[in-house]
Amino acid sequence: MERDVFIFVPAYNVQSTIADVLSKISPAMRARSKVLVIDDGSLPAIEVLAATNVVVHRFSQNQGYGAVVKFGIAAGLAAGAKYIACLHGDGQYPAEKLDEFIAELDRCGLALLQGSRHAVAGAARSGGMPLYKRIGGAVLTAIENIAFRQKLTDRHSGFIVYSAEFLKTVNLDKLSPSFDIDLELISIADSRGFAIGELPIPTRYAGEKSNLNVVSYGFRVLRQTFRRLVR
Repeated sequence: MERDVFIFVPAYNVQSTIADVLSKISPAMRARSKVLVIDDGSLPAIEVLAATNVVVHRFSQNQGYGAVVKFGIAAGLAAGAKYIACLHGDGQYPAEKLDEFIAELDRCGLALLQGSRHAVAGAARSGGMPLYKRIGGAVLTAIENIAFRQKLTDRHSGFIVYSAEFLKTVNLDKLSPSFDIDLELISIADSRGFAIGELPIPTRYAGEKSNLNVVSYGFRVLRQTFRRLVR
């Protein structure tokens, strides 16, 4: 089978979860995928990955989430993949859903497909998402939906699968080095008339420590949204 899917896994302080995340990629998806774990300057020797048939790239120093995403996308494009998926190594996002997402992209021809924790009412709360994140995410998404043509229920989920056809039109060097890179890519797709979509995913929070500064992230999102409104 042709390996037309490229999965890159941002990994920062995820020693306790990375093996479980990789184990949830279905055999069928593994058969058609190349998997790259990108260690952002945090992991020790990863013996647990030795038998998982994945490639590991290590940054000697922490580069930030945006740098990891850009590296993963560039690697996926260089590999000739048709679809490129971002699967976080902390276990919050469902690796087992990749088959469904790829099938939907095949069916609909979207530029990108984002997992939504809010598509099903009450799912985020029952999955343990902290109240401040539920409120903050809902407010930001509502504001963003005013600015963007295509409406989504959860613009701040990091579970995204992209078509290489869309990504080839993006200048990666101009994208953010931080967490708002996901929103930038969604914004670019929307502004250029590419079709985007979302599918519901389960919410999983288990008390893990986030590396995201929600205040500065929120201001960056608002600045980007304002720029879109002005345009």
